Amino acid sequence: MSNLLASLSVAVGALGAEQGALDATTNNVANVNTPGYSRQQPILAESEPVVIGNITYGTGVTLEKLQSLRDPILQLRIGEETQQQGQLNALVSGMQQVQVQFTSSSGDIGAEISNFFTSLAQLSTDPGNLSLRQGVLTAGQNMATSFNNVANNLTAQQSNLNLEVVQDVQQINVLTGQIAGLNQQISQMEGVNQDASALVDQRDVLIGQLSGLIDVSTIQSDNGVTLTTSNGVPLVVGGQSFALSTQTDASGMEEISSEGSDITSQINSGDLAGVIEVRDDKIPTILTSLDTLAANLETNLNAANATGFTLVQQSDGTLEQGGNLFVTPPASGRGAASTMALAISDASLIAASSDPTGSDSNGNLAVLSAVHDQAIANGQTPTDYYSNIVFGVGNDVSNGSAQLSASQLILNQLQDQRGAISGVSLDEEAANMVSYQRAFDAAAQMVTTINDLLYTVISMGTLTG
Repeated sequence: MSNLLASLSVAVGALGAEQGALDATTNNVANVNTPGYSRQQPILAESEPVVIGNITYGTGVTLEKLQSLRDPILQLRIGEETQQQGQLNALVSGMQQVQVQFTSSSGDIGAEISNFFTSLAQLSTDPGNLSLRQGVLTAGQNMATSFNNVANNLTAQQSNLNLEVVQDVQQINVLTGQIAGLNQQISQMEGVNQDASALVDQRDVLIGQLSGLIDVSTIQSDNGVTLTTSNGVPLVVGGQSFALSTQTDASGMEEISSEGSDITSQINSGDLAGVIEVRDDKIPTILTSLDTLAANLETNLNAANATGFTLVQQSDGTLEQGGNLFVTPPASGRGAASTMALAISDASLIAASSDPTGSDSNGNLAVLSAVHDQAIANGQTPTDYYSNIVFGVGNDVSNGSAQLSASQLILNQLQDQRGAISGVSLDEEAANMVSYQRAFDAAAQMVTTINDLLYTVISMGTLTG
């Protein structure tokens, strides 16, 4: 009878083990589309046998644990590539918005510069014609307006990126707080030998989201996961999170601080790094170039206009000397593009003549037109200098887009590798389910059979009594 009870114990143990395996399979199938889920693999092991005399009796099967399948090294690589992609995505997105300012088919700065010098050429055919003179003023105003619009739009984009920095920091703080909370829960569960794999998966998803925003270094410790930036700034240590903050600097830009220290320049990847690069590097560089172009154009055109004579007659009958055509730019050149404007509204003040006694002279228009081909900045003509600005913007977008595509391919490959390890295959789970079900059915049949045998044995004892 003891042997039958031992067999019953083996069969019941098998029922429990196979039921646990079926539960794990069911959970895998249920989470086939859950982001970040790591499939669970039931680990079945032979129970420790019992030795009686020369005979070793097996004691059945034990479900040792449900093991989540994940590759920590691969997870780190995915995080690193996510950081790279976050930065490139923010950089390309920001530069594409910048590029819009320089890709209009008409009305952009390059076109308006050409239109202005074309209007001078037209005036040279009839320098006393007030209609043609007004055309020069209109073209000059359009050119100034183009500079103003592009500079102001770029400044507005900087302000929008400034808000994005604040939003990114707020989101980072939310994520680090959630990760710290999960660290605590995972530590508590593992401390009493409970399975925390579901919480680990949730934490990995949050770390992935955090990696898209800022550069993250992950360190495994006894207290859970420690997260820092690549420069060692703490974000999460065990169950404690370290919030970042923003504060406005003298230029109106938001600086990022940790524990009172400015870490803006230390952020190397993630969306935040890309946003900061466009805000603090790309756009200021472009604005400086536009200011240089605008200031030198104004200065050279004013100097050229001052060498000629207007249509206004003085008391002695001679023509008045020309003055500034455009408002004098700031001495530093800073802000010249956003403030560029005509200094005159009277078309007769255009100094077309090179002869103080002849209003029909067009000699000074050649001096004004010559500015088109003069090296006014970095040894380049206005058109060439502007073309280099446009080329630089386009090159940034092109190179960034190429790097972003390459990063996406790498990330997709890494995620495919993760899927092969941690992802759920419905075909595999279906096969496992059939296998565990058959084993469960067999164990159940054993229980039924042993139960019948026990009943028979008990009945025999009753009849004998």
